[in-house]
Amino acid sequence: MLALLVVVALLLGLFLYFYSRIEKVDALQDYEGRPGASPGQDWLIVGSDSREGLSDQEIKDLRLGKVEGRRTDTIILLHKPTFGAPTLVSLPRDSYVPIPGSGRNKLNAAYAIGGPALLVRTVEEVTGIRIDHYTEVGFGGFVGMTDAVGGVELCPKRNIRDRKSGLRVQKGCQEMDGPTSLAYVRARYFDPKGDLGRVERQQEFLGAVFDRAASPATLLNPFRLVSLGNAATTSLTIDERDGPVSLVQFALAMRAVSGGGGTRTTVPVADANYSTPAGSAVRWDRERALDLFRSLRER
Repeated sequence: MLALLVVVALLLGLFLYFYSRIEKVDALQDYEGRPGASPGQDWLIVGSDSREGLSDQEIKDLRLGKVEGRRTDTIILLHKPTFGAPTLVSLPRDSYVPIPGSGRNKLNAAYAIGGPALLVRTVEEVTGIRIDHYTEVGFGGFVGMTDAVGGVELCPKRNIRDRKSGLRVQKGCQEMDGPTSLAYVRARYFDPKGDLGRVERQQEFLGAVFDRAASPATLLNPFRLVSLGNAATTSLTIDERDGPVSLVQFALAMRAVSGGGGTRTTVPVADANYSTPAGSAVRWDRERALDLFRSLRER
């Protein structure tokens, strides 16, 4: 019994240590007309192009290139109802939406223009859902967390040769390391579904990472556990009001989704190649999208 208490205390201390290292931002800001709180809890999960934690050689090897400003490749809404299973909803980064103070543009432009706070407000206004928590991870975090858990199993449905991302894999389920997984979730030019195909792979990847992270092979291996904590905190950003409890709730909700105990979907789309002044974009099926968000708000 004493040994168990010691182990629990050590794990708790390790968790609090890693929590203290996470970067915090003021992402959840009040404004006039902000949606009211829903019965459940809602997280906005963002995958950014941050190179934090990566060397110049790693950036070159991963074919991340050079970018100006700030951008996001992944935007996902995680809803955990008061009772029942959680729902993961991908919001394509090229979704054509109104951005407060900036007219209509692609959704990821909100992040480029005003960072996490403007992205959160944009999502809240187009979905009618109040965001309770914000979680952002950079490229280095994707790579590091994947390698920390010993790789993840992903299942391409076709052979992939994507020159821009450098991805070269055969179809079928296989183990992928960090760099290969990153290329898998970023690539889109090989895929006739474009951005919509990529969001499906992003959800598949997140589910695989949390499945491995919550497995005994990780939790009972101190070397993997420390490596995972280091990788996650190096490139992780959360809202300044999010505490250790909300991170545990987030991990449990993601684990439920990855284990088949939740729903993974994408916002209903009417046109995946919608012509706009900002270029080809994704136009939502507004009526079906509002029905989806309304059902989440009520749970």
